[in-house]
Amino acid sequence: MSWHELLAADWEKAFAFYGELFGWQKADADIGPVGTYQLFSAGGQTIGGMFTKPPMVPVPFWLYYFSIGDIDAAAERVKAGGGQILEGPLEVPGGSWIARCTDPQGAIFALEGNRSHNAIGNSERVVSRDPSDARAGRWYWWINRD
Repeated sequence: MSWHELLAADWEKAFAFYGELFGWQKADADIGPVGTYQLFSAGGQTIGGMFTKPPMVPVPFWLYYFSIGDIDAAAERVKAGGGQILEGPLEVPGGSWIARCTDPQGAIFALEGNRSHNAIGNSERVVSRDPSDARAGRWYWWINRD
């Protein structure tokens, strides 16, 4: 697991609960016109982020990012196994690529990996408000998707 992301009904209440439960600490936060993306850490390492979900997302949920080697090969394995690519691969700041997917039963998960130099297919670059933050671009899709 390379990243843990919570789309919460209220990120501040969620952080109070999980911070107490797991001892998480607040890390940097990106505050913009659509709200706060609060990073959190455990043992001094930033491991995820949370934000208040936009109204078009029907329920709060955790999105887990699995670290893989080649994003394009992994996306093909998702499709071959009966899953679906919802979005991506998308390049995020820092040079890694992500894809949001569903398994054959509809459960949502995400992949994070590198792109081979010979990759072809649909992709788009996600622009973060903070180009130095390799994680901040992840949430951009959820808040700014059509």
